[in-house]
Amino acid sequence: MEGLSLGTLVDEHLAIARAHESGRSAVTIHGGREHHLRQTLIALVDGRALGEHESPGEATLQVLRGRVRLHAGEGDWEGASGDYLLIPPSRHDLTALEDAAVLLTVANRLSD
Repeated sequence: MEGLSLGTLVDEHLAIARAHESGRSAVTIHGGREHHLRQTLIALVDGRALGEHESPGEATLQVLRGRVRLHAGEGDWEGASGDYLLIPPSRHDLTALEDAAVLLTVANRLSD
């Protein structure tokens, strides 16, 4: 059995994001091409965003620290630490309303 501290990872990646010109940092903590699930921790500095992009398929977002806004089509959702969202299957963007970290979980479509 393998475990890790999300709190420690959040601290590490927020420090990286604060030091990096892009204001963000990410690390895949589980999965990849050969797995059914991929989980990625994403850290964003206040005001920074992941620009509009296509939905990765079935996905969820859990706010680990801070506050974020997800914009999709006509709708906005604001989440804070502990909040959870099913990401809509449409183009969307994510903006940090303060220094924030989220856990993105994506269900991969595996080839036969």
